Amino acid sequence: YGMSIIKQLRKAGTKFFDVHLMILEPEKYAEEFKDAGADGLTVHLEACRNLHRNIQQIKSLGMKAGIAINPHSPVILLKDIIADIDLVNIMSVNPGFGGQSFIPYSIQKIKDLKTLIIESGSSAKIEVDGGVSLKNGKEILNAGADVLVAGHAVFGSDDPKETIKKFKNL
Repeated sequence: YGMSIIKQLRKAGTKFFDVHLMILEPEKYAEEFKDAGADGLTVHLEACRNLHRNIQQIKSLGMKAGIAINPHSPVILLKDIIADIDLVNIMSVNPGFGGQSFIPYSIQKIKDLKTLIIESGSSAKIEVDGGVSLKNGKEILNAGADVLVAGHAVFGSDDPKETIKKFKNL
């Protein structure tokens, strides 16, 4: 199902396609997502039995490799793999549905992750997903985030184009 959406969207644009999978055994689908047009594949730390192997596979397919971590997972769990990845997605809500409130201690997680990235010499970007809004976006960026995922804030607004402009000006 996800592959067909990516194929259709790929026809309409050339932007970077960052695909976030919260599934068990993502290695079974990585090649299909690449063929569909994904440029990057983000897998969940909590859903992968062989995380290092998953990252190697994603990179071998020519995609950027990312890891998402749920609110209950400390960033120190990424210590041994941070140098091998291109992106860390800090889930600032519990995955499952849009419109949830941002979990405040995610700010400290972003700061801790930024420190880990700097200390390890990694070039991984920090993405934050969940409860991101125009009200907290600047604080999230100031904590060290590079990428904001703001689905509900954008598509739940009266004027999504204007909201996107405001996010770009944070």
